[in-house]
Amino acid sequence: KVAIKGIERELICPACKELFTHPLILPCQHNVCHKCVKEILFAFEDSLADGGSESSNQSSPRIKISSSSMDRIDRISRSGTKRNSLTPRSTLFPCPGCQRDIDLGERGINGLFRNFTLETIVERYRQAARAAVAIMCDFCKPPPQESTKSCMDCSASYCNECFKIHHPWGTVKAQHEYVGPTTNFRPKILMCPEHEMERVNMYCEICRRPVCHLCKLGGCHANHRVTTMSTAYKTLKERLSKDIEYLISKESQVKAHITQLDLLLKETECNSERAKQEAFQSFEKLFHVLEEKKSAALRAIEASKNLRLEKLQTQAEEYQGLLENNGLVGYAQEVLKETDPSCFVQTAKQLHVRIQKATESLKSFRPAAETTFEDFVVDIRKQEEILGDLSFHSNGLEVPEINEEQSRMYNKALISWECPGKTDSADIYVLEYHKHNREEESATWQEIEVCSKSKVIPDLDDDSSYAFRVRGYKGSICSPWSREVILRTPPAPVFSFLFDDKCGYNSEHLLLNPGRTSVESRAGFPLLLGSERMQVGCYTTLNYIIGDTGIAKGKHFWAFHVEAYSYLVKVGVVSSNKIQKLFHNTHDVTSPRYEQDSGHDSGSEDASFDSLQPFTLVTLGMKKFFIPTTPAAPKDPASRILPLPSRLGICLDCDKGKVGFYDAGRMKCLYECEVDCSGIMYPAFALMGGAAVHLEEAVTAKYEEYHDDM
Repeated sequence: KVAIKGIERELICPACKELFTHPLILPCQHNVCHKCVKEILFAFEDSLADGGSESSNQSSPRIKISSSSMDRIDRISRSGTKRNSLTPRSTLFPCPGCQRDIDLGERGINGLFRNFTLETIVERYRQAARAAVAIMCDFCKPPPQESTKSCMDCSASYCNECFKIHHPWGTVKAQHEYVGPTTNFRPKILMCPEHEMERVNMYCEICRRPVCHLCKLGGCHANHRVTTMSTAYKTLKERLSKDIEYLISKESQVKAHITQLDLLLKETECNSERAKQEAFQSFEKLFHVLEEKKSAALRAIEASKNLRLEKLQTQAEEYQGLLENNGLVGYAQEVLKETDPSCFVQTAKQLHVRIQKATESLKSFRPAAETTFEDFVVDIRKQEEILGDLSFHSNGLEVPEINEEQSRMYNKALISWECPGKTDSADIYVLEYHKHNREEESATWQEIEVCSKSKVIPDLDDDSSYAFRVRGYKGSICSPWSREVILRTPPAPVFSFLFDDKCGYNSEHLLLNPGRTSVESRAGFPLLLGSERMQVGCYTTLNYIIGDTGIAKGKHFWAFHVEAYSYLVKVGVVSSNKIQKLFHNTHDVTSPRYEQDSGHDSGSEDASFDSLQPFTLVTLGMKKFFIPTTPAAPKDPASRILPLPSRLGICLDCDKGKVGFYDAGRMKCLYECEVDCSGIMYPAFALMGGAAVHLEEAVTAKYEEYHDDM
């Protein structure tokens, strides 16, 4: 048998760090005091109401919520877990035991079982700890006597005399169950928290909790696998007994591991001291270098100051001599008093030269030295950046890599990254970005902490390039920065629309998905029957579809994906006053040289083909992008055929009357032309044969980095 004093660690609540008081069993199978659960929920609801303010941390002096739990509370409150009034309310509870966010269901704390077994063990531990402290009778007149038994039905303790008085012979109370003195009173029958009048008689193997027959018939356990309580009791007791026996049989192995752990503790202490000493020496070297640089810089400034002061002082003395009766002027005045011409000429010649120099200096005054010390400003921006990155680097922590294929720049930026290996993954990532400008040598990085491997960044400037990099952190250890990736935003604000299922939509040849974000053209029997009567050439019409929203002014951008198997797709824009011509156009032919009614094969149609189009479209198909034939286009046909990008974009500038076709992955313009924007402009698409077009999905909050790990 295990001594009762050796199990204290198992009887401590992970929230308040004290012995359990009325413990509740959470769905994750951890136990928390009833009072602690309520206080944590109050703190959590306050955090939701206050938006994660610091006041939510001051809920109760009794509870000790860890900083990681509060970080999860703040993170969940920011991620928007509030539900509207039409959806069932689900209570999230940050478990202090497993650090997960547990869903308590609609009933919340009322749907949790009280752990009576754990209560009994805690009571036995308390009694062993206070063996000398007696439990007094609850009904004695003062002074109370020591109790000799406790009634489980009355939930009270009695001495012998009081027990006889309150449980007279021959009455119903005489049949009550009594035990030795205790303060732990538990019900004889465990009732279902969902259906308070029903006793639990089954065990749900999926949820690992007792249930009643109503829970199985029509409750949340209707489709779960359950077993009888006696079977569950027998099975779990056998498993627990076998596991305990196994652990006891491995006592020598456990002791050996304890000895090894003691050695590891001492080794960790020694290694940590050594690491501290090495870190101290490294920083001392930096301090020494900085002190030397500091002394040299201060000496240089002091020397320059002394030299400049000397020059300025000399210049000031010279100008002082130009005053009347002082210096040079006073001396000249005395020379003027000389009456002997020979003596005067002998002295005045040199004096006149000095007077002329003084006169010229007055006309163009310039200080002998500069007063500013701009040449002595120490630029430490690069050093600050390097010192900011100063941290412990670990070879075992993988360097994350930004996945350019999964990253997207659309209405918002979605940046995704991954680690090459699976070992020693980071606990948190730091994503940095800045606007990329080749003219600026250094830019200020904006920093974001991310808990997953992706992040949505809003409010980026249009038609701009941004540099991104990411690093991982595991405690105080960090990985080196990833390779910088340059991504470009769309050239204009993103325009949102759906495919129009009314205006000109041909439901026989085109198939829309329920959300109207994808359209598919199937080369079925209608095309086959239409081609059966053709003996020469090929004459087939395109199936057109437009967007359900028009553009009247401004500059807008939208993107889409064309399936690789698509035979022929045309994309572009159409004006509202030409939509009727769009759906009744007779020039949509795969071989325009042949027309049945003309009776001849002529190339004259080619010259006027583009001018007759009531809209602006480019042709895609067979994994190719075809630049239209224009005077500015390359004459070589092969140079007009480009590989089809995985994502295409269209930028319409109504103010300038231009439309551009882009590789939406790199935001590179492939072709641009003028377009008549006199009417309301609509996105237009045409499909023939087997083809499909999918509109680009806007980057929304569902791409955020937080994912529940339950």
